[in-house]
Amino acid sequence: MTAKRTELLRQLPSVDEVLRSSSLETALQCEGRASVTDAVRTVLDRLRAEITRSTFDERSTQLAIEGIPDAVQLELKRGLRFSLQKVINASGVILHTNLGRAPLPPAAIEHLAEIAAGYSNLEFDLATGERGRRDIHAQRLLARLLGSHSYAQPANEETRPEAIVVNNCAAAVLLALNTIAEGGEVIVSRGELVEIGGSFRVPEIMAKSGAQLREVGTTNRTRLSDYEKAIGDKTRLLLRVHRSNFAMIGFTEQPAAAELVALSRKHHIPIMEDLGNGLLVSLSSAGIHGESGFHDSLAAGIDVVCASGDKLLGGPQAGILAGRKELIGRMRANPLFRALRVDKLTYAALEAVLLTYVRQDYSAIPILRMIDLTSEEIRSRDEGFAHQIGSKAGVAATVVESKSILGGGTAPTATLPTFAVAITSKRYSAEELQGRLRTQVLAVIARIEDDKLLLDLRTVDPQEESSLANSLRNALS
Repeated sequence: MTAKRTELLRQLPSVDEVLRSSSLETALQCEGRASVTDAVRTVLDRLRAEITRSTFDERSTQLAIEGIPDAVQLELKRGLRFSLQKVINASGVILHTNLGRAPLPPAAIEHLAEIAAGYSNLEFDLATGERGRRDIHAQRLLARLLGSHSYAQPANEETRPEAIVVNNCAAAVLLALNTIAEGGEVIVSRGELVEIGGSFRVPEIMAKSGAQLREVGTTNRTRLSDYEKAIGDKTRLLLRVHRSNFAMIGFTEQPAAAELVALSRKHHIPIMEDLGNGLLVSLSSAGIHGESGFHDSLAAGIDVVCASGDKLLGGPQAGILAGRKELIGRMRANPLFRALRVDKLTYAALEAVLLTYVRQDYSAIPILRMIDLTSEEIRSRDEGFAHQIGSKAGVAATVVESKSILGGGTAPTATLPTFAVAITSKRYSAEELQGRLRTQVLAVIARIEDDKLLLDLRTVDPQEESSLANSLRNALS
């Protein structure tokens, strides 16, 4: 290091000197000495590194020293703000896994806040005054919703499936495989050995469960006879995995659920489906066909169905297991069930979402409302938003045709016709503008097509539009 750099480093104040600055008195009172001290050290370390890299001269070092109190204040704001924060999803991906998938309906948020703020009867039977079971809060509603193909027809004890809840769908699969097939074989088609988010694969989850994988068929074609030939003394379960995040077309073959159910009955072996999507209502009115849901699987005779709570169900992250009472009862008695159980906040949100389905108030479920929006409704909002942004030098906002997708590992080939607001700027490229939107106080997540930044209002709540406009104006300025 040169003598000049050494001299500049000597000019930096000590931590104690900075802490004695009158401009930090309020910060010390509000944030505490420990937090302010950490922020001061961070700022000073940053200055030392910049001087060492020869990026500062005498003048810039003096300016930096004068600005240390302000830099400390900024560092405090950065270090003490929430890491998990609200963003505006203008990407048009309805179930965006990286953005938390399904937003909750207002009723769920209200019930969640009510339960979180105090005590509750999570595991307390108010009628008897004795200890209760936490899973009853979801079981009663899931049994009612899943026990009949029509909500107008009340389910009876014969048709009501049992249901339990764990922390996600992968946990549901793990619990079911461990309960039913530990030490035995599970037969699954090679075309269904999928990889889900975060590089987790079905074979790896199966290995952790203690069950042994028995692959049958080929990647693109698996026949019923392939399953039957593989059945032996060690077979404990037939597993059907929903292809949630990819599609196979062309020269393909796959047994229908009813065929596999008949085979399972013939050999007295249970059958399970990793459904994933959590769908409770048909999406055909939105032009989405072929996406089977809970009712389809249970009606076909599947013994156990696993699904996510935060996908097409529109609830909190959870893994739902529904099916034969005897099998679900064994899972409830498995020690893993306690290890994978969910807390009171998940039950509160899930119960409110399920009650919304019982009332058939589907428009109150945000993701179902987004799916049902027509392209013309979105275009009308787009035109109003583009007008709100207005024209300014070097910036243009136009309405263009586009496609929204469901995302979240559901209906991989399905798209929804939409319109989007295309933003172009002479000052910033689409990539630069996208990055600037992500760094706003209220971050915005958008997408790029044909070198244009697109804002798809299908996934933006109308109440968020003014905030979206503010973030966009700040990013463009």
